Amino acid sequence: MQRYILIRGVWAIVALWAVSILVFGLARITGDPTNTLLSFEATDEQREIIKAYWGLDRPLPEQYAVFMGNIFQGDLGDSFKWRQPVTDLVRDRFPNTILLAVLAIAVASVIAIPMGVLSAVKRDSIFDSIGKTIALVGQSAPPFWIGLVLMWIFAVQLDLVPTSGKSGVSSFILPTLALGLFWVAALMRLIRSAMLDVLDSEYVKLARIKGLAEWRVIWKHVLRNAAIAPLTYFGIILGSLLVGSVTVETVFAWPGLGYLVFEAVIIRDYPLVQAVVLIFSVLFIVVNLLVDILYAYLDPRIRYQ
Repeated sequence: MQRYILIRGVWAIVALWAVSILVFGLARITGDPTNTLLSFEATDEQREIIKAYWGLDRPLPEQYAVFMGNIFQGDLGDSFKWRQPVTDLVRDRFPNTILLAVLAIAVASVIAIPMGVLSAVKRDSIFDSIGKTIALVGQSAPPFWIGLVLMWIFAVQLDLVPTSGKSGVSSFILPTLALGLFWVAALMRLIRSAMLDVLDSEYVKLARIKGLAEWRVIWKHVLRNAAIAPLTYFGIILGSLLVGSVTVETVFAWPGLGYLVFEAVIIRDYPLVQAVVLIFSVLFIVVNLLVDILYAYLDPRIRYQ
């Protein structure tokens, strides 16, 4: 187990290093940030002064070395637009993104778990057909499209909830549903597949032959043994929700990291783009590392593969 954790940890570090290079390079492909920092009437001399102030006149390898050195010191730089440390902006917005992701997981779980169990237990019934249809449609619709549809129905047509922002409990409803409903389909299919594998096992057939009540067979023998794959999948969902929150937060102008990085990309705010994308990448990689370790702990066969 220790060797497995060590190998996965090394790969995670390599992935983080590769991500840092990718983030640094992509941030500079978007163009010259002085175009957004200065007016079109600015002289070349003024542009050179701004570049020197932000260190943009240095060679790229030197800029990358400074970038990495600052990260190890906990310094993510200052935002071009807001003129304040990036860490302060992240600290203000990060709780909103985490809250949205947790609520989305709750919504996905409440809907997907009962539907997945019912679809497996009532295999080839009308319930199973409805479940498979929902799964097919759900995985075909991206979160931002779900968000736009929900906004048009419940905010524009029915005027039941606000269209954007964070102004009260009602403002949580649409972004939470938009982000959570997308994962209902994937989670439901996973639960159904895991349940079907266990339902066909010999020990479940034996439990039924012994005369155990059907609900006891489903709860004690089927659902518990089928829970390993969905349980580890929750970690993947959390990591994906954090990264995928960019589109949903942008649609609903939700004050989280996703909307913040969208604004930063538009104005070519290098430090902010680098910091937020790197934070998203670190969270995704760390969450997946923990999921791999948890899966290996729950299923010893994994660590020997």
